[in-house]
Amino acid sequence: MLVCDVCGQALSSEAAVRRHLRRTHLDSQPLCPLCGAAAPGYDELRRHIEAAHPEPEPGPGPPGARRPDLAAGLPECPFCGEAAGRELEAHVRARHGHLLGAPGTDTGNGEQLYECPVCSLTCTNIQILEEHVDLHLEEQNFSEGGNIRDLELAQRLQTEEDKWQRSEEEKREREEFKKLQRQYGLDNSGDYKQQFLKNMEREVDKGRMQPFDYHKRKADMMECLAFGIDDGKTKTSGVIEALCKYYQDENKDVRHVWLSTGVDHFHSSLGDRGWGCGYRNFQMLLSSLLQNSLYNDCLRDITLIPSVPKIQSMIEDAWREGFDPHGASHFNNRLHGSKAWIGACEIYSLLTSLRIKCQIIDFHKPTGPMGTHPRLFEWVLRYYSTDNEGGTKVVCTSKPPIYLQHQGHSHTVVGIEEKKNKTLCLLLFDPGCPAQEMQKLLKQNSDGTSLKLLRKFVGSLKEKQYQIVAVDGVLSLEEKAARCHASQVLMSEKIP
Repeated sequence: MLVCDVCGQALSSEAAVRRHLRRTHLDSQPLCPLCGAAAPGYDELRRHIEAAHPEPEPGPGPPGARRPDLAAGLPECPFCGEAAGRELEAHVRARHGHLLGAPGTDTGNGEQLYECPVCSLTCTNIQILEEHVDLHLEEQNFSEGGNIRDLELAQRLQTEEDKWQRSEEEKREREEFKKLQRQYGLDNSGDYKQQFLKNMEREVDKGRMQPFDYHKRKADMMECLAFGIDDGKTKTSGVIEALCKYYQDENKDVRHVWLSTGVDHFHSSLGDRGWGCGYRNFQMLLSSLLQNSLYNDCLRDITLIPSVPKIQSMIEDAWREGFDPHGASHFNNRLHGSKAWIGACEIYSLLTSLRIKCQIIDFHKPTGPMGTHPRLFEWVLRYYSTDNEGGTKVVCTSKPPIYLQHQGHSHTVVGIEEKKNKTLCLLLFDPGCPAQEMQKLLKQNSDGTSLKLLRKFVGSLKEKQYQIVAVDGVLSLEEKAARCHASQVLMSEKIP
């Protein structure tokens, strides 16, 4: 049987002693043994006893005689239970006064006080202090156990949050993928013919097209699709020749200008508006190659400009030959019957399959301030000026135009200006520019304001990345086969 060293209560085990100490002498407020009043701490209890229960004068009777107060139900000594009533105060001071001492003092008889490092409780027995500190440690372990449970709960909540976020991210990715499919014509939403007819029906509904014109244009469109040729209704010819004459007669601020060989401009029609720029730029490039006898053998099977659906079939033929299988898989090996966008890789595969020598140049990051690409302008200048240097202001070269691609759109580069202050300016054909605007460049009395349609200075091209496809001769059958094999992993020249 164990006894509490503070109050003398008999307890059955050490665990019972610890619980008793924690509940009776630590967790609850100490009570005055004389009147039962509660005090915040033992220091306050000592001051209460000194103030409210001063030490009484000795009375008659033999010392230590038991007074009838013990039988009257008065408070007993909380430490040992051997005294009660009025003599309890003297008894506590005499027998247990050291327990009421303030921290940092001794008991008055030279005994050392030990202070708890956790709550500053003092006692004279080091073993009692150790057991008391053990109680704190048990409480700490219990608290840490609670922290572990809280941590497990937090981890579970975080796992559920991560799972929800992944679900939302996957949902957003699916929606973004569907959006990209719609944007790039891979959502099975129709093709050139269906869009052409639908847009003509809208024109009729809005009163901008007569029913007779609708049926006539439909018949013309169906005939051109059957033969695989472009109807020529979006074509503008003679612009390069008009530019050559203009630069010779006018434009005093231009030091030199280099122009490609003749190019016809093609703009998007009702059937490919919004997605056909790549096909239209190929038509522009092809129109120039057909005028150059160097490419007669390569293009002997092509006498007229193919329609957009025909170009789609030609690219599929190139894929079947083995060109760019990775790019083909992106389109599920099918373009015809869709409104899919094409880019530099598809143009390269098609030209190479026709034995036309070309290369892809990738300006994969800006090379100038403010996100500009001066290295792109310098490359175009070298392309046109090589073998065409001299003092002539206007140089009409034999170079084909350049296919220029960036995210979401493409152009055809037909020349480059060098200003008197050495700045460079590209001349671009945009398939989004309608024929009515392009035909203004053909007027003999043009004052040059229409050139704004074509001019692009260094500060105007600020996309993150540009790719160009440049034609440079003819391939032999062996060279074509080698390039087909190399296109299993299609490579480009990166600048810088």
